Amino acid sequence: MDTTLEQIDERVTLLPVRKEVAIADYRLMYQSRQISITGRREVLTGKAKFGIFGDGKELPQLAMAQVFRPGDIRSGYYRDQTFALATGMVTIEQYFAQLYADSKKGHDPHSGGRQMNAHFATPLLDEDGNWNNLTTGPQSAADASPTASQMPRLVGLAQASKLYRLIPELADATDFSHRGNEVAFGTIGNGSCAEGHFWESINAVGVIQAPLVMSIWDDGYGISVPNEFQLTKTSLSDMLAGFQRTETERGFEIFTVNAWDYEALLSTYEQAAHLARTEHVPSIIHVVEVTQPQGHSTSGSHERYKSKERLAWEAEHDCLPKMRDYLISKGFATEEELKAWEKEDRNLVKKAKNEAWKAFQDPIKKEVAELTSLARKIALNSPQKDKITLLTNELKRILEPKRRDILAIAHRILLAVQGERHPAIEALKTWSRELRETYAKVYDSHLYSETALSPLEVEAVEPTYPKAPQYVSGFEILNQAFDHILKTNPYVVAFGEDVGFLGDVNQGFAGLQAKYGKHRIMDTGIREATIMGQAIGLAMRGFRPIAEIQYLDYFIYGLQTLSDDLATLRYRTRGGQKAPAIIRTRGHRLEGIWHAGSPLGMMLNSLRGMHIVVPRNMTQAVRFYHTLLQGDDPAVIIEVLNGYRLKEPLPDNLTEISVPLGVPEILRSGRDLTLVTYGACCRLAMDAAEQLSECGIEVEVIDVQTLLPFDRLGIIGGSLARTNKILFLDEDVPGGATAYMMQQVLEHQEGFYHLDCEPRTLTSKAHRPAFGDDGDYWSKPQIETIFQTVYQMMNDVAPEEYPIFW
Repeated sequence: MDTTLEQIDERVTLLPVRKEVAIADYRLMYQSRQISITGRREVLTGKAKFGIFGDGKELPQLAMAQVFRPGDIRSGYYRDQTFALATGMVTIEQYFAQLYADSKKGHDPHSGGRQMNAHFATPLLDEDGNWNNLTTGPQSAADASPTASQMPRLVGLAQASKLYRLIPELADATDFSHRGNEVAFGTIGNGSCAEGHFWESINAVGVIQAPLVMSIWDDGYGISVPNEFQLTKTSLSDMLAGFQRTETERGFEIFTVNAWDYEALLSTYEQAAHLARTEHVPSIIHVVEVTQPQGHSTSGSHERYKSKERLAWEAEHDCLPKMRDYLISKGFATEEELKAWEKEDRNLVKKAKNEAWKAFQDPIKKEVAELTSLARKIALNSPQKDKITLLTNELKRILEPKRRDILAIAHRILLAVQGERHPAIEALKTWSRELRETYAKVYDSHLYSETALSPLEVEAVEPTYPKAPQYVSGFEILNQAFDHILKTNPYVVAFGEDVGFLGDVNQGFAGLQAKYGKHRIMDTGIREATIMGQAIGLAMRGFRPIAEIQYLDYFIYGLQTLSDDLATLRYRTRGGQKAPAIIRTRGHRLEGIWHAGSPLGMMLNSLRGMHIVVPRNMTQAVRFYHTLLQGDDPAVIIEVLNGYRLKEPLPDNLTEISVPLGVPEILRSGRDLTLVTYGACCRLAMDAAEQLSECGIEVEVIDVQTLLPFDRLGIIGGSLARTNKILFLDEDVPGGATAYMMQQVLEHQEGFYHLDCEPRTLTSKAHRPAFGDDGDYWSKPQIETIFQTVYQMMNDVAPEEYPIFW
């Protein structure tokens, strides 16, 4: 039976405090503190590499957990261990497994050993990559370490509830939402509130009026730097006051509360959550007088930068002893009862820690024993017996061996017996190879979708044309395709600067806001980082967002959000989460320093985990949109900026066409040289190839179509095997995307062996492109420069046949 909005909105009053709830909260606080103390000890003894903990934030996190309901979602940072324990997102054993970097996913379900401790991510997907029901339990977006990186996605996570409530076609989307009744809970430290991401995200949520409850844990420092050096005013509440809503102006409800005041915290979180859930009014809860009794992390000590007076104040105001005093003063517990519970909880944490360590170590010990047994068999028949024995003893002396230690010793044993022949040696080779390959899969998997939902599984549908096709402008082809996509898929939303009312600056969405409404086609402010964040958060909650960055040059403003969050999301959760957002932008061939850039090399290095699609015209762009919307990976589509007004034939089957990712297209066959390019340069390459043909040079022009993935079928390598000469062309800086393409072809496709002359790249200049026609001419490749480069390469091979004439 479907839960009704009225049932969900029935309030559970947290005050007056019930005795059993207060006691349970205290015991959970105490357990959490013991986890931190024990965790630090594990780092000091070498069992763990690094630890970061949430001491001093326990009580406000428990208050937050009290109002967190099934379907709500958290986007926080690495101090929220008590909240995760209270909501059941993590067990004590799982917490320690993550501390040890246990790669068994059942032990660390959040990241499978890929992230530092206290980085939480609930499983949004099943093993086949399909969405779980996101309304039946507490949810957490995958944490990331860069400070404030959790903020941009919060915009989309909160906005999703608003859209589920307001888009009528999604009323039955019950696996994703209780009719928009979920709250996004954000957490951040005061130091990270100095980041631009914080302010941009807060402003964006304030504009959208989405259901966000934002908690700021303010302990007065950003690592060792006090607030006076972080913020214009040392009180964040004072700085945020301008965001306070009024009777006539939208904004936030802003609360300030002490971290040790249990009843005030419960009251504050109840008010904020109810307001967000029922009215979609966002709130900021500034939690002050927070302590951090063990310092920032295991890498440093807070005694180094805090005065004796500050340390004494923290000891007095720490929320754990404050809560202890509260229980006694209210008559909820006696000193003797508290001591007995604390002893039980210390033992509970110790037992869980030991079980987690045993579960982590037992498989490794088994592998040590296997290697030792193989080494013993080899030693029986080897003149290197003494050396092998020394190596196995060296492994035994490692108190907490890792698999890297095991494989290093195996390698040294094989090195010692190289040239010898014995079945035991072959067995060791096989064993070490299998162990290496097994854990390569453990650590290398899930950069992209590995299920049947992958866009790589989408088959091509070629465009078909009537005998006398209608020629229309490129933007009209896009517009018709977007119209059909929006009509047939209610989960698709589009937004960006000028996308809504105007229909984007090049009219791809012209008229579609009027047709589908302002909640499907939306304008945003000039805020690239949070446009990216909206896309991530919406995609994590079931939407298929198309987020527009107006020009490729401005993509850099949001690059960190994509690189640290979206591109790594599936990887850092080991397939547990996804966000199949499409980032739409346009670039190339316009003029001016900030309107004609092509930072593809930067994007290729930053966005592994996303597909980068570079269509040469708008028909190809439509094919890629259809492919990507049938898959479940995130991608960037870069449309050719000067192609919107160019005429293209209108396909009969525009609403059906698709194209595979990673499959280049040969635009022109040729025998003499392979010219590899993409996007706007395809037109230049084709024109240059025609001129070269007049000189008897037949160039094979190949459009790579996608840079990530790149030529999965080895089409370019096959062309090079025929022509024996290759030129890579684009508008990036020298050493950018052309160098990447060259490495892919010469190294991965073994193209080096087919070369008759030096492979070349032809790119824009190292500087940004200058303004004006002449500035463009001397800044970027032109038909003449392409011609001359190819002709020069032919001259290098046959100077008499192709003499230089310019």
